[in-house]
Amino acid sequence: MGKFKIPFLLFLMLFAVGPLSAQDTLKGIVAEENHKGHLNPLVGVNVYWPGTSIGTVTDSNGIFTVECLHETHPLVVSYVGYVSDTLSIANHDFLTIILKNTRELQEVEISYRKKSAEISFLDPAKTLQISQKELFKAACCNLSESFETTPSVDVSFTDAITGTRQIQMLGLASAYTSVTKENLPYLRGLGAGQGFSWLPGTWIQSIQLSKGCGSVVNGYEGIAGQINVEPLKAEESPPNTLNVFLNQEGRTEMNMNLFNSVNPNWSATTLLHGSGKPFKIDNNKDGFMDFPRKYLVTGMSRWKYDSHTGLESEIGLTALRQDEVGGQMRFRITEPRDTLHPYGYGMKTNRVEAFLKLGYVFPEKRYKSFGLQLSGVWHDLNGFFGLRNYSATQYSSYSNFIYQSILGNSNNKFKTGISMQADFFDESLDSLRFDRTEYVPGAFFEYTFTHLDKITLVAGGRVDYNPNYGLYAVPRLHARFALTPTTVLRLSGGAGHRTPSIIAENIGLLATSRTLIIIPNDDVHTGFRLKPELAWNYGISFTQEFSLKERDGTFSIDFYRTDFQNQVVIDLDHNPREVRFYNLNGKSRSNSIQAQLDMEIIERFDIRLSYRWYDVKTTYTRGFLEKPLVAAHRAFINLAYETAKKDRAWKFDITAQWLSRKRIPYTASNPMPYRLHAYSPHFFLMNAQISKAFKRGVEIYAGMENILNFMQHDPILASDQPYSGYFDSSLIWGPVFGRTAYAGFRYNFYWKKDSPPAQSGPK
Repeated sequence: MGKFKIPFLLFLMLFAVGPLSAQDTLKGIVAEENHKGHLNPLVGVNVYWPGTSIGTVTDSNGIFTVECLHETHPLVVSYVGYVSDTLSIANHDFLTIILKNTRELQEVEISYRKKSAEISFLDPAKTLQISQKELFKAACCNLSESFETTPSVDVSFTDAITGTRQIQMLGLASAYTSVTKENLPYLRGLGAGQGFSWLPGTWIQSIQLSKGCGSVVNGYEGIAGQINVEPLKAEESPPNTLNVFLNQEGRTEMNMNLFNSVNPNWSATTLLHGSGKPFKIDNNKDGFMDFPRKYLVTGMSRWKYDSHTGLESEIGLTALRQDEVGGQMRFRITEPRDTLHPYGYGMKTNRVEAFLKLGYVFPEKRYKSFGLQLSGVWHDLNGFFGLRNYSATQYSSYSNFIYQSILGNSNNKFKTGISMQADFFDESLDSLRFDRTEYVPGAFFEYTFTHLDKITLVAGGRVDYNPNYGLYAVPRLHARFALTPTTVLRLSGGAGHRTPSIIAENIGLLATSRTLIIIPNDDVHTGFRLKPELAWNYGISFTQEFSLKERDGTFSIDFYRTDFQNQVVIDLDHNPREVRFYNLNGKSRSNSIQAQLDMEIIERFDIRLSYRWYDVKTTYTRGFLEKPLVAAHRAFINLAYETAKKDRAWKFDITAQWLSRKRIPYTASNPMPYRLHAYSPHFFLMNAQISKAFKRGVEIYAGMENILNFMQHDPILASDQPYSGYFDSSLIWGPVFGRTAYAGFRYNFYWKKDSPPAQSGPK
């Protein structure tokens, strides 16, 4: 069993307090009846005893709990836009109160400009909600390009041959971030390395991004943070969309999003994508293609059933095929692969994902529900890097049963359930084989305490058993304190563990001549023979909303620390002709501080300023060193403006950032022509985009990336001798591509039988 530095007893004490006594309280639900006769809960309804200071408001499920007074005292239920109700309470049974829309109020228009990206003030974890409007500020052709205007995430290339993009949070690689799609596991295992480019940006409705440990309900991984992607859904009545994109290098993409309400109970979503990079281009004249020729075809079909009586289900299927060919400009896929012919790279990837969700909300007790999540992945790849051959297959399944209810009253909620994560990996690198089978059953419990809208405490724990490594306990805690209506302080802490797929997660290292050396642990006899990774993460954040000359703004600052109890160290410093993988023997930590200001300067003109500092160090064979290729400092600014007429608006967006120097792995023992400096230079990046909306749902956009044309010169070490021991394309610290222009258009339309969703309620 994993042993953690903080005693687990402290965590269990959180549960010893238990819910407060619910004696002499009155509970109920407040709802409205829609035109179909179905009840919808109302949030934020005032429930109080007139003439007293005793009262409450309904929660997100329409539930309230209020202290009881004498039976003859009337209870008032009021909500803006609805007819107030006064009740005489004869007993303490659970109440169901239905409010009616008022017909007597004159029209009142409330104007609020929703931000394209904003921090939730109610979520106990600091969560950034990124909308589709924010994604449309940049090219955003896929998930890896969806964070260009988000300073919390760094995006870089793994190497100069495969064109694979990776992300970093808290200075840690993307593998330490739990990436989910509709709260189901998405990019893990073989998909962790290249998968960020497989989800088209036009498929994305929103992204929820949070730092640090997450909810135990969603699993035991996610050490640095969580990224949950919500695809577009037919039941939310988006328009059908055709999107076409083209850049100056010949990269072409086409997307078609189709939605259909089959009947009152069923809705269907079909998302299609095709893209290609058909040309060989070598702008830096090193003899290698700047990016591989690539073709990708993928599609998603998703069906939703809603009984309108509490039962809902979803089922979906996604399939993908990608072919890539890269390497030297003279490389031909039909030629022999040996040292007498040009260096080449090729990869064929096939992937199928399926999921099923089933949920039920008890109609008379809407605070009580259960859900079942099922998903499965088949992933197969075959590739080569020069003389190296790499192939792998992954079969994974995931099941999660969740039950939620209350303890006494709606101030005390809980979620509990069981899960199973099953993985089968069959990997081979040349003559080496790395097979691994894991069945990890787990159980979890999460308790949420709320006090009005001022305090929220979420304490959770889960226990998982991995037959290869033993039993692991994962405690996690989140606390939210609303110091004022516009000031929120959050605390978080918890643990996480994961089994790394060291080749797939570091696939760029295959595009080198480095010898892969795995130093096994004598206690492990499966897979790569390395112990799983264990880490603690702690965080504190402060968020302040303010108004300056009637313009809204938000300031936030956060600090997160990650301490690894065990880690698989990727050592590029021991020898420039080797990469070593071994379990941590010493300290490994990550400290992160970020401050951010978002503000509307003048009407429809927004500014986002951010500064971030990383301190990431690990014990290598050469000592306690900075993590290579990570900038310690980053400054960021984004400016966005749009004109008033929404159906014919102009939109302007520009993003600039400065990144400090990065440590480059040790190369001093190489011959002089193949040595690099110990640190990279600092540099600036700038992107911009202009878009114009027209009537009838047409929008065109054009932009430019890397406007300053800053590039890392000679990104491939020993590019003139690709079969020598000094060849290395993985030491990437800056942009590989120069200035790149792009353009595209979007066409939004509805089927003739459909119409845009009706606007109801206040604006």
